Amino acid sequence: MSFPARIEIREEGPREGFQFEKGEIPTDRKLALIHALAQTGLKRIQTVSFVDPRRVPGMADAERVCQGLHPVPGVAYGALWLNAKGFLRALVAPNLTIDGSVSVSASEVFGRRNQNRDREQDLAAAAALMALYAEHRVPFARATIMAAFGCNFQGEVPVSAVLDRIAAILALAGGAGLERPVISLADTMAWATPPSIRRLVGAVREKWPELELSLHLHDTRGLAMVNAWEGMRLGVTRFDAAVAGLGGCPFAKHAGAAGNLCTEDLALLCAEAGIETGLDLEALAEAGRLAETVVGHPLPGRVKQGGTLRRST
Repeated sequence: MSFPARIEIREEGPREGFQFEKGEIPTDRKLALIHALAQTGLKRIQTVSFVDPRRVPGMADAERVCQGLHPVPGVAYGALWLNAKGFLRALVAPNLTIDGSVSVSASEVFGRRNQNRDREQDLAAAAALMALYAEHRVPFARATIMAAFGCNFQGEVPVSAVLDRIAAILALAGGAGLERPVISLADTMAWATPPSIRRLVGAVREKWPELELSLHLHDTRGLAMVNAWEGMRLGVTRFDAAVAGLGGCPFAKHAGAAGNLCTEDLALLCAEAGIETGLDLEALAEAGRLAETVVGHPLPGRVKQGGTLRRST
């Protein structure tokens, strides 16, 4: 166990935040935040979800957001979809980098509430997407296991359920002639603790030592940063984060649901620990302050208010 020299932070604030916020956010304000983030050193920014606007009204303007994106060298604008219809919308949207992804739930209870799918239906939907990726020659980049650490509706989620979903995804990918994806372990409802991070990452690595892992951590119970630290201690090098701590799962139904691990706060921790991120902390803090004006209320990120550590030379 040793800390990595460098980690990759994937920004999810615009997608995850704007789908969670109550009330309409003008498209031009969304674009202002995305373009500010594109100047911070981030290499991947998830911008929109192609989902049913009746269920997620904040994503009704997904195509308009894509049309307004300004290409920046070295920055990939990504999107999320959960089914074939969403993927085909993304495929024709301008200015996006299309990498194949699937999401399945380790909690059957959450899967039914979130997508109205049980395990077999979840995997069938993933298989249908993989077939489309193979057909359109889209790389299969990422498989997310939702509720990997626990569920507000089911309670504890066994490690065996997560391993079962990973094994099924890898088998489906092999059958479709696709490369093995990065496996994202998502703490969708903020049940993770450092011991459960250690337990699950260890179990996955024991079974598939060559798999690339990513952590998607929420901060509802205030543990996202220590969970990220534990993940880095275990050698995980990929993390999702959200500027200013935007977002939350709109289907978690938790009154105190909080957003993803805060991008600028994680970047500060890494800078102080000597872990390279390639990110401009001051530009990220400014983007965090902009995010607050866009959504019109305080957001939980700390660096945007407290600033970075300024040391005399």
